[in-house]
Amino acid sequence: MAQDKLIIRDLCKRFGSREVLDKISFTVREGEFLTILGPSGCGKTTLLRLLMGLEQAEGGTIHKDGQDITHLAPSLRKMGMVFQNYALFSNMSVLGNVEYALKKTGRDKALARRTAIELIARVGLTEQINQKPATLSGGQQQRVAIARTLAMSPDVLLLDEPMSALDVDTRLALRSEIRSIQAEFGSTIIYITHDQEEAFAMSDRIMVMRQGSISQIDTPCNLMDQPADDYVRQFVIHNIQLKIDSLIRYAREEA
Repeated sequence: MAQDKLIIRDLCKRFGSREVLDKISFTVREGEFLTILGPSGCGKTTLLRLLMGLEQAEGGTIHKDGQDITHLAPSLRKMGMVFQNYALFSNMSVLGNVEYALKKTGRDKALARRTAIELIARVGLTEQINQKPATLSGGQQQRVAIARTLAMSPDVLLLDEPMSALDVDTRLALRSEIRSIQAEFGSTIIYITHDQEEAFAMSDRIMVMRQGSISQIDTPCNLMDQPADDYVRQFVIHNIQLKIDSLIRYAREEA
């Protein structure tokens, strides 16, 4: 059985008088694909920023591989984050973006270049290696962002709504690519989305959030069969069913 990679206990975060996270506790297993699913404003992104070390909690602890990293600097956590807006350097090529991340680790220039070229090939962008981000599609930019993050050799990969700005076809293609990348690199992935279908298609487990707390964390099958409360039943199952019904109606109209 896989060991716990992360153990989060009683994590709290406030912005002014507003409680954004209220004593959040959960674990993430080694090599797991855990999706945090919830509506806008429920605390998903804040939680990810706390795990990364970009925000500090008012209370609670974060342990990774048995080490307390609650107050550790982001650069020492061996986590990589792919942001919603990709955060690519517009003046650099695909190669330059990935290579930059490697150079920041102090690697030899020749080794950094070879590693960057290999990572770019792994995410399927060899033909675009000398192009600037503005000339790439949204899906290609997303792959550059993932390659640049993987260049830092993180053992936990955090993705904050990485497909929210992409068209449907690109999102469907990237789902399988992200899972393939996970399998190849052996990364533990924590993935944020508000899209129920996306969560069910990609996840080993899904953590359903509501207003700064966890409503349920379980496998997709168990969420469907045993929803913890009316919120999970409405937000997850009802919305999935609406999408299924819509697809069935569309298929019948096209037939």
